[in-house]
This record gives sequence, C-alpha cells and structure tokens, in this order.
Amino acid sequence: MQFTLNDDQRAIRDMARDFAAEKIAPHALAWDEEKHLPLDVIREAAALGIGGIYINDDVGGSAMTRFDAALIFEALATGCPAVSAFISIHNMAAWMIDRYGDDAQRQKWLPKLCTMEWVASYCLTEPGSGSDAAALRTRAVRDGDYYVLNGQKQFISGAGSNDLYVVMARTGSEGASGISTLVVERDTPGLSFGANERKMGWNAQPTRSVIFENVRVPVENRLGDEGIGFKIAMAGLDGGRLNIAACSLGGAQAALDKTLNYMRERKAFGKRLDEFQALQFRLADMATELEAARTFLWRAAAALDRKDHDASTLCAMAKRFGTDVGFNVANEALQLHGGYGYLSEYGIEKIVRDLRVHQILEGTNEIMRLIVARKLIEGAR
Repeated sequence: MQFTLNDDQRAIRDMARDFAAEKIAPHALAWDEEKHLPLDVIREAAALGIGGIYINDDVGGSAMTRFDAALIFEALATGCPAVSAFISIHNMAAWMIDRYGDDAQRQKWLPKLCTMEWVASYCLTEPGSGSDAAALRTRAVRDGDYYVLNGQKQFISGAGSNDLYVVMARTGSEGASGISTLVVERDTPGLSFGANERKMGWNAQPTRSVIFENVRVPVENRLGDEGIGFKIAMAGLDGGRLNIAACSLGGAQAALDKTLNYMRERKAFGKRLDEFQALQFRLADMATELEAARTFLWRAAAALDRKDHDASTLCAMAKRFGTDVGFNVANEALQLHGGYGYLSEYGIEKIVRDLRVHQILEGTNEIMRLIVARKLIEGAR
C-alpha cells in the first residue's frame, strides 16, 4: 500500500502534468470543436516514454508500473481526458502484444508502437455484443498459413487513423473458449472503416466501426494459442479500467481547479462565491470524493503490479468508483459555474461530456458491479 509518492513517482506525475499544461490544455477546446486527433502532439508525449509505459525495455518500452501509469493518465487528463484516454487504449493494445506475443511479434511491432510511429486499437466490441463480449460473431477461419477474417467491430477508438488492430475473433466454438486474438495491419486488403461517429464527447479522437471482408491474416499474427483470446482481452481490460478511472480523476480535478478559480473571482450578493459556507461544503465534498477515489485507484494499481489474487476485482471496483466520482465531480463543477458552466469557452461542459462515456467503456459500471458481486458470492460459499 502506498499513501504517498516517492521522488521518482512525483517526477513522473509532474512530467506528465507539465506536458498536459503546455501541449494539450491550450488546444483541447479547439480539438474538440474541430474533431481533430492531434497525433503530432501525442507522438511528442511518446518521446517522453508515454507510448509504451508498461512495455518491456528490450523493445523500447519504459518498463514502468501500473501505478506509474495511473499517475500519468490522471495527469494527462487534466489537459484533455479524450487525448489521455486515446493514449491509454494504445498502451493497452501494445501491452497485449508485449505480454502474449512471441519474440518475433514483439520485435516486429513494439518498437514502432512505443514511439507511436504506429498506433494501436483494441477491437472487442461488436454491434451485437457489448457487455456480453463472449458472444462476439466476428469469425476467423483457418486457411493454410492464414486466417480469413469476416465481421465487424463497433465503437473502436482510433479506427481509420491507427496502424494496428488487436482483434478478438472466433476461431472455434461458441463462448469464451472459442475466441483468439489476431493483430491486423492497417493496409491489409479487405479491411475498411465506417464513418466517424458523431458523439457526445471524446471528439478529439475518432470512433468508427472496423469492417473485415475476407481479410487474410497470417497465422503468425495470432497472439498466443487458439482459444485464449478472451483471456487476453480480459487481462488487457484490467489495466484499461485503471487507466480510464485515472482519466476520470484527472478531468474531474481540472474541473475542480477551474471551479475554485471561478468562485474566487465571481461575486453574488456582495460576496465572493467561495465565501458562502454552503458552497464551501460542496467544494469540500468534491475534493473528498476525488481523494477517496484516487486512494482506491492507487490500491488497485499496486495490487495489479503485485499480481494479487483479487487484483481484477479491485480493478473493477476502482473503475466503477473512479468513473462515477469523476463524472459527478465534473457535473457539480458545471453547476457551481452557473450559466457560464454551460458555455463551451469555460471548458467545463467539455469535461462533463468527455467523462460521461467513461462509465460505459472498458466494461460498463453495471458490469463492474456484476464482477464484484460474483466474487463476493463465490467467497461466501
């Protein structure tokens, strides 16, 4: 358990926070409005070691911990939660290659992924299978040294812009045991993309469907053995859930900081807003909730680093709690801004829009409750 950061961890957090303040925050509103993916800025972040945070260093990764990653993604999200989450998803997909790929696969893809010369997408969700991920229909049929891949993935971050797609596909029977993981390169014939979705938030990154029409994927692009793809996907999500909770806390912290500045300057009934005790209490509750969620996130990240037996459950708890708290704090910040909070130029409404989806992706918060409940019931038997 860690309740305070050491010098190295503070340096990592401050590095990411300074980058967010200098390179991301000044442009976040424009990127949102223009629906612009700032790959040039994202690659600058990769030059600081953020392209392969917990990737092994023999392929150019930073070999940091999940705890370090939580600090980084929270700090980046103070500039823009959508950009931070985009980098998080890339790291999750790259880690799956690092963890489950053979040496040839790791050497082929990871050096360029760590510099973010190449960017990776995680492809699990389908039009007919979201929370029930094991019911996916995308199928890969073996044909000699290739799989012939057909199907469609939905809500894929970076689709159409990214270079590698880590795809969960059915190579066997129904259910989780029939799923394998294939890495599909962008220029593979038969791979195409849907239109960029019009979304409530996360406008600084594209979201499209990924369509496979007789895509021939070399067998050598399969991660691990046939039939372990669902296990690979779930292992990736443990870290992804921590990262998205961290992004929620970073966005909410930025909203709280903006609110403190606004209330210091704004007056009503002859007093500054921050002099009203009722409003002070609301600020205190927001800060307390954020600190509680941050402490929980750190505990879950440390458990995942140690490979504790209950790490997956703690990751689910931290994701549910952190994303709920993050959205609620940002929404409260908008309320405390009054009518100005509803205007785009203040940046609060963008944070609210960006954080809302965090309660849905990487497993909905209802699924997080299901994971936790099942673990509790198993333990009680």
